[in-house]
Amino acid sequence: MKKFIIGAVGAIALGLSAPASAADMAARPITKAPPPAIAAVYDWSGFYIGLNGGWARSERCWDFVNPLTGLLVAEGCNDADGGTVGGQLGYRWQSANWVFGFEGQGNWADISGDRISLLFPADRLHARVDAFGLITGQIGYAWNNVLLYVKGGAAVVGNRLEISDVATGLVLATRDETRWGATVGAGIEVGFSPNWSVGFEYNHIFLDDRDVNFTTPAGVFIGTNRVSQDVDMALIRVNYRWGGPVIAKY
Repeated sequence: MKKFIIGAVGAIALGLSAPASAADMAARPITKAPPPAIAAVYDWSGFYIGLNGGWARSERCWDFVNPLTGLLVAEGCNDADGGTVGGQLGYRWQSANWVFGFEGQGNWADISGDRISLLFPADRLHARVDAFGLITGQIGYAWNNVLLYVKGGAAVVGNRLEISDVATGLVLATRDETRWGATVGAGIEVGFSPNWSVGFEYNHIFLDDRDVNFTTPAGVFIGTNRVSQDVDMALIRVNYRWGGPVIAKY
């Protein structure tokens, strides 16, 4: 009988303690799903400054102007090529995926070449591009940090033209000139950090034909040549941009 009473009391005590234990348990916390990842969008807006370098080619054709009739007599064409290095400064602004901008560029160059005159075989015709500059507008389309663009505007080229004696190498006449023309080009640029980008660009410069009067070092006039010219260049460019931070888009 005593064992039965002790067992009954234990069962009643266990039943009373069970609800209290359940109530004392901590409520399960409610958690929210993590926010979606933030996708970084590269912003091409802002001022930029940079350096460029590469290779360029210039083609010239020389025609002797007959002083009596004004008729042209071909002396031949020559290709000149060489290296160039310079810098650029510009501004871009972005609207959705479209990017617009303007830029000024200046380069030093050593683009030289020569040929023997077809009309005067004793003469060597030599030409060199010393410098050029571009003032252009741009329009492009961006896929995040990759930008494809085209450009166009005005160009100026600094030339040095020489006529020398084939046998002796003696310079018979020289002429320094500055020519204005037009340019078109296209490029691709990739942003590899919030403010830095690297790219490749091709440009073609169209220059008008020009009559060039040649004189000896003593100032004696020896003749006039009509010289045509154009320039092609392939450049690697590195730019640093400020004023247009990377923005976040959900």
